Amino acid sequence: MAHAAEAAHRVGMIGEKLEAVVDYRTSPLFTEAERVALDFAVAATSQPNGVTDALFDRMKQHWSDAQIVEIAGAVALNGFLNRWNDTMAVPLESEPIEFGGKHLQRHGWKVGKHG
Repeated sequence: MAHAAEAAHRVGMIGEKLEAVVDYRTSPLFTEAERVALDFAVAATSQPNGVTDALFDRMKQHWSDAQIVEIAGAVALNGFLNRWNDTMAVPLESEPIEFGGKHLQRHGWKVGKHG
């Protein structure tokens, strides 16, 4: 989580929006396209997978097939990396630790040296 948050900020996501991501469904900072993409990400990472035909239909209202594939790939890759890093106890670098400590702990997320 700390890696993703720090990377999103590095490529231009404003801190206010990053901190509002837990409220993306109701926050005026997010577009409907962003909301459905985040719904898709949450569903795709659920066990069992929660992506439904209805959710795919919502995605297609805002995203092309290629964009949906790219979003699904990013979700899957991050899921793999999170499991790998947690299993192997890969230490976080100082930048994500610092960023996570500043921006993620406010929402009750624990940020430690292993994420």
